[in-house]
Amino acid sequence: MQLWNTLSKEELAIKMRERGQKLITISFYQYAQIADPSSFRNQLFLLFQDLGVVGRIYVAKEGINAQLAVPADEFERFRDELYTIDFLNGIRLNIAVDESEAEFPFLKLKIKVRNKILADGLDDDTFDVTNKGVHLNAEEFNQLVTQPDTILIDFRNHYESEVGHFKDAILPDVDTFRESLPYIEETYLKGNEDKNLVMYCTGGIRCEKASAYFKHRGFKNVHQLEGGIIKYANDCKNLGIENRFVGKNFVFDERRGERITEDIISNCHQCGKPADVHTNCVNDACHLLFIQCDDCKKSFENCCSTECQETIHLPEEVQKELRKGKNNSNQIFKKGRSNALIYKVNNEKPLSLIQTK
Repeated sequence: MQLWNTLSKEELAIKMRERGQKLITISFYQYAQIADPSSFRNQLFLLFQDLGVVGRIYVAKEGINAQLAVPADEFERFRDELYTIDFLNGIRLNIAVDESEAEFPFLKLKIKVRNKILADGLDDDTFDVTNKGVHLNAEEFNQLVTQPDTILIDFRNHYESEVGHFKDAILPDVDTFRESLPYIEETYLKGNEDKNLVMYCTGGIRCEKASAYFKHRGFKNVHQLEGGIIKYANDCKNLGIENRFVGKNFVFDERRGERITEDIISNCHQCGKPADVHTNCVNDACHLLFIQCDDCKKSFENCCSTECQETIHLPEEVQKELRKGKNNSNQIFKKGRSNALIYKVNNEKPLSLIQTK
C-alpha cells in the first residue's frame, strides 16, 4: 500500500488542474500525547489521500501541526472524519483569509514524523508546557494592546513581519523561533516581568509554547492572540471590529502570503520599490527567499542576483557540478539574508519607540 507521493511537481499541477476543484486552505495544531506517531501518520495519510487533501503535516509524540488544502466539496466530510480522532475532536480550524496569491497553495500531501512539531529548542521536561498564557480574542486583544503597561511582541521571523505586522508591535530581527526566545527575553523583557506581555504569531502554535516558557521564566501577565493572525483577521471582518494588523500575513505554502490590508509596507529587495511578494530564487543552488517586484522578477528571471541568473542558463550538468558538496542547510536556503539584496531593511523597532504610544 503506497503511503507517499511519487509524482513530480509538474505532474501534480496537471492533476490539480484536471480536477478543477475549489480548495479551502486551513491550518490547525494540537499538543497531545501520541504513543505511535508513525502509525498515526500512516492513518492520516490514507484518510486524507482518499479525500483529495494536499498539504504538509508534522506528527510527533507531542502532537500534530498541519497546513492543508481541502477540496470544498469534501470539507464537511474532512471535518467529520478529523473529529472522530479523540484529541482532535472539535479542534479549531483556521481558514485562510485570502486564497488569491497562488494557483494552488499545495500540490501534494506530505506527512512527516518528527521529534517535535515545532523547532523551539526547549527542553519540555524543565517546565509545565500546559501552563499557557491567557488566550485573547480579537476584541480583548485590541483593548489590551493599547494599554500603556503592555508590551506587544511579534513572535515570527524577520521575513514574516517585514511584509505585515500589528501596529505598535516589537518586531525582533530573528531568523528562527528557536533563537527568538532568549533574544526577546534579553533584549525586551528583562526588568518588565510585571507588565502585560502580549504575543502573536501566524496561527497560534508558537505562542502556545512561548507563553508557557515565559510564565516559567517568571513573567506574571502573559497573554497570546488566540488563533493568531489568521483567526484575528477573520474575526475582525466577521464582527466588524477594528483591524490593527497592517499589510500581508506571511504563510508557509505556495501563496507565501495572504493579504490582510491593501497597505504595502515593505520594499523590493533588489530595486527598493514598494513590494511585498516573496520569491524563491529559481537557482537550485540558492533558493533564497526574498521580496521581489514584478519588474525585477521579469528582468532577473525569478533570481536573486545576476550570478544566479547566469547560473540558471548553464547546462544542467554544469549546474549539478556546481551544487556538489553544498549542504542544503539554513546557511544556503536563507530567508532574505544575502549581500546581494541591497534593499533588505532591518525592521526591528527599539522598545523605547514602542512604549511611546
